[in-house]
Amino acid sequence: MVCVSALDEPLKKILGGTTAKVMAEHLGLHTVGDLLHHYPRKYAERGELTRLSDLPLDEHVTVVARVADARVLKFNNGRGQRLEVTLTDGSGRLQLVFFGKGIHKPHKDLLPGRRAMFAGKVSVFNRKLQLAHPEYALLDGEGGEGGEEAVDAFAGRLMPIYPACQQMASWKIGKAVDAVLPSAGEALDPLPAALREGRALLPLPEALEKIHRPRTKADIEDARSRLKWDEAFVLQVALARRRLAETQLPATPRPLTPGGLLDAFDAKLPFTLTDGQQKVSREIFDDLATDHPMHRLLQGEVGSGKTMVALRAMLAVVDTGGQAAMLAPTEVLAQQHHRSITEMMGELAEGGMLGGAEHGTKVVLLTGSMGAAARRQALLDLVTGEAGIVIGTHALIEDKVQFHDLGLVVVDEQHRFGVEQRDALRGKGKQPPHLLVMTATPIPRTVAMTVFGDLETSVLDQLPAGRSPITSHVVPAKEKPHFLARAWERVREEVESGHQAYVVCPRIGDEEDAPKAKGAKKKDAEEAAAGEDKRPPLAVLDVAGQLVKGPLAGLRVEALHGRMHPDDKDAVMRRFAAGEVDALVATTVIEVGVNVPNATAMVIMDADRFGVSQLHQLRGRVGRGSAPGLCLLVSEMPEASPARARLAAVAGTLDGFELSRIDLEQRREGDVLGQAQSGARTSLRMLAVIEDEQVIEAAREEATAVVAADPELAGHPELRIALQALLDAEREQYLDKG
Repeated sequence: MVCVSALDEPLKKILGGTTAKVMAEHLGLHTVGDLLHHYPRKYAERGELTRLSDLPLDEHVTVVARVADARVLKFNNGRGQRLEVTLTDGSGRLQLVFFGKGIHKPHKDLLPGRRAMFAGKVSVFNRKLQLAHPEYALLDGEGGEGGEEAVDAFAGRLMPIYPACQQMASWKIGKAVDAVLPSAGEALDPLPAALREGRALLPLPEALEKIHRPRTKADIEDARSRLKWDEAFVLQVALARRRLAETQLPATPRPLTPGGLLDAFDAKLPFTLTDGQQKVSREIFDDLATDHPMHRLLQGEVGSGKTMVALRAMLAVVDTGGQAAMLAPTEVLAQQHHRSITEMMGELAEGGMLGGAEHGTKVVLLTGSMGAAARRQALLDLVTGEAGIVIGTHALIEDKVQFHDLGLVVVDEQHRFGVEQRDALRGKGKQPPHLLVMTATPIPRTVAMTVFGDLETSVLDQLPAGRSPITSHVVPAKEKPHFLARAWERVREEVESGHQAYVVCPRIGDEEDAPKAKGAKKKDAEEAAAGEDKRPPLAVLDVAGQLVKGPLAGLRVEALHGRMHPDDKDAVMRRFAAGEVDALVATTVIEVGVNVPNATAMVIMDADRFGVSQLHQLRGRVGRGSAPGLCLLVSEMPEASPARARLAAVAGTLDGFELSRIDLEQRREGDVLGQAQSGARTSLRMLAVIEDEQVIEAAREEATAVVAADPELAGHPELRIALQALLDAEREQYLDKG
């Protein structure tokens, strides 16, 4: 957040090259300021660290415990040896394992009765928790790395536990922080004095001191409150300035035109729009009628009718003489949208053609794999204005593509596009076009305020009539193999009753599997002995082959994945949509936009390797017709693991907003901004987007007021500097391009 000389100092100067290199490569920390903003994730009091009974699986942990016993065992027919050390702390036991040449030092150090601090990643082997090759610092006896000091730090105060990595344990980060902490006094404070005093927040240097070296729990709370405000406020100022700048841009108003395409389309709809669709459409039409560009985020569950709302907005723009472009992330999805939109419009999509309606317009498709003649015709239709609606992939963005009068850009599945791609398309209007961004990934309100704070938000939360319920179950393939056999029987039953199924795998499984490096076999043997789950994710090509020979023998099974030629992909999808394929084994290419109402079952292999929101997206592909849907989440992870808890949450609710909250609560703080913004390392280190709703709302109000009174922030030089630090080149581009 802060950006001044002492805090801009490279870590190399203060910590030396080796430590600085590890911090840069593995923790993304480059300067003194970066390290000062690398906050402890928790604090240990004397004895509090030692609860071995509460260790989280798959996380880097720091524990303090006593060695109960240590023994050397042989494996691999006596060719390999490993040291197994059992730790205890009264609440539970933990096994450590060291291999090969790495066993000599710990064998000498870790004698029964010794007390030490250990850091490593928790895994499971033979149903027991363990750390493989942990780092350690002795807390008693000879040979401790500054053993007495460590005991003193441990005994004398709250001990910060930092987010660490295999190459840099928490206590080493703590030592590095000690070296740079004197620089905290030079931190510039971005919060206006009136705001800080009005809300009784600590000055920034004091907050940094207290977050790293608290004397009491109250110190930690005060520091956290202050640092959360920094993050929330500086980000909300960036977004408030963005919103203000948007209102200054000119745009061509596109008011509703009675008696045009939109009215003709509405008149021939065979169903009534839901209340939600009507409400959201009104919000969009109001925005389109103004003389500055609409910036709206439309979120709605898979199948809530977002495409219908977007199409009505596009028709409204065509009625004013403008054109609308819809940007889809993949060719399969662009073709799907083109098919469904031309079907919905019927003769209205055949403007200028024999049998087309007099109000009609042309709806053209533009993708990278089109033939030269079709492409030439599409480009001509766009530049002359003959085509009112164009649907395409990033091929729409190329320099050759010119519009007659681009009035609206609809971006489908916003998170799949680079900033430059969206910006290039928006740059093709004579004036900035209106922008509608659609996502089927539900976003909790505070996240929308934080991540998409420069967009107004509309939510579609009703499913149209005719959508069927989906039942979801977790299939524990390792513990209960007969459950997996039953899953394939269920797929057969669905097919026998005239329906179809998807089987989703995390990987393709062809040339992406590189040959093993020298020494990899030995490493595999060690990892197997250590119980690490290094099994590669299940692959489409392997699973499809096994199903054809085994449980789905006799059914029409085909594979679909992203590395197929676009024509082949489209051919497979057409066959599946036409009912000529019983089971489609695919990667997540089916995640968005594939609409086959007859598909009622989905089996997701290695489901624990997908995120909560992604599983919800995938599941939305079934139950799209009148028959109920079934989703089976197959996993080999143990029941007690966090991965299985995630799957149970997905199986337990169909509410995407509830799942997105769970998803965020389970991810580490701040992931959301890094993922949904530019992919750069997130700036949210302290703010938890779900828990800190009140801070975010208050910061948004304060930021809006500050920016309204002083848009250039001339009276707030420290805040300007903090903004520059937040909006590094990449993120600034992101915010600028909406």
